[in-house]
Amino acid sequence: MTTPDPARTPDPARTDPVRPLDPARILDVDGLLDDPKTRIVVCCGSGGVGKTTTAAALGLRAAERGRKVVVLTIDPARRLAQSMGIDSLDNVPRRVKAVDGDGELHAMMLDMKRTFDEIVEAHADKERASAILNNPFYQSLSAGFAGTQEYMAMEKLGQLRSRDEWDLIVVDTPPSRSALDFLDAPKRLGSFLDGKLIRLLMAPAKVGGRAGMKFLNVGMSMMTGALGKLLGGQLLRDVQTFVAAMDTMFGGFRTRADATYRLLQAPGTAFLVVASPERDALREAAYFVERLAADDMPLAGLVLNRVHSSGAARLSAERALAAAEDLALAATENLDESRIVDQGDGKVGGRSSHEALADSPETPETPKTSKTSESSENPAPSELHDSSVEQLTAGLLRLHAERMQLLAREQRTRDRFTALHPEVAVAEVTALPGDVHDLAGLRAIGDRLATGADGDPAGAA
Repeated sequence: MTTPDPARTPDPARTDPVRPLDPARILDVDGLLDDPKTRIVVCCGSGGVGKTTTAAALGLRAAERGRKVVVLTIDPARRLAQSMGIDSLDNVPRRVKAVDGDGELHAMMLDMKRTFDEIVEAHADKERASAILNNPFYQSLSAGFAGTQEYMAMEKLGQLRSRDEWDLIVVDTPPSRSALDFLDAPKRLGSFLDGKLIRLLMAPAKVGGRAGMKFLNVGMSMMTGALGKLLGGQLLRDVQTFVAAMDTMFGGFRTRADATYRLLQAPGTAFLVVASPERDALREAAYFVERLAADDMPLAGLVLNRVHSSGAARLSAERALAAAEDLALAATENLDESRIVDQGDGKVGGRSSHEALADSPETPETPKTSKTSESSENPAPSELHDSSVEQLTAGLLRLHAERMQLLAREQRTRDRFTALHPEVAVAEVTALPGDVHDLAGLRAIGDRLATGADGDPAGAA
């Protein structure tokens, strides 16, 4: 009895076919979108996991199922506009054409500075608004201060919800280094605009004119001197001018940030954490799930994006590699055998070479004899064809083995997440063969969000 080769013996723990999710754990995406109580869907997650595409696909699917939807994206690549057939997106919702069904789809791209300008114009008189908008410190703050983009996304969400014009608002969160920035940044910026430093810089204007500044300088010369060295004299003056002009608005920033934060906690809001089936992305997703729970944010589920699949999942990687080795060995042996001509005593066509040469008018030195000898040493075309087919099949089997190993890694990563968070429903989205660049691609993503890989409803067994 021969001992099996452990390298060729399948490991039962690793050769099981890819296991689908338990139907009880699958997220009912259509049920979420169809529920009239769902008014806001927030797609969040780390950068590069497909939040923008997911948000657009959800918006399109909801619109084609009868809802009036607006998608707010914060995507600097502007792929959303291209996929929706709109020349450009800006701070105003634009109607998307070619949407099937009775619903409507609108899309917009957050203009961070323009949103900040609109707040200033809405809460200050014309003269004060002009002073603020032209202030150098304000221009820097509105264009790129840390947390401004996230804060303005919250502001715009609050504006859209207050208009009560859409049944559903789908939000694509900013591409932050950490997914947690979306929740933290609005509070940070609100605290900055309503903080002690701002109030301190506001004091001269409240005391009044030059006398106020003289009074303040007596008691705080050391602090202002330090600030002047740190920020520069001109910047400090710009900040003080900005603060003086913004005096009546600071409380509003904090109030609106708190109101929008409460809106995100409301029952009509649903968070979808988007991740790819990779360790780092799912680790970030796990942090976000825990943070949402800690802040009482309503989590709908996890969208596992760009999941790989195979139409021959029952053929394990180990079996595919074993078959590939067998075929490669057979192809090599065929080629070796075809190059060795064994005709006994040099028989050609059943006769000896001497008899064949005797019947031929040509001598052994003629070119014909040379060709006969040469052809007897080369493999026949059919033998070459068989060997090449075997080699090609072996290569395809190796590619299949690599795909199955990738599927197994993704499944193990997914299973670790679901084991840690059994309460989180999951929607798996199989990867498309190419990039999404039109409505048809968004529909395909929507179908994958709401259905299984085999096309059956995601909730079906």
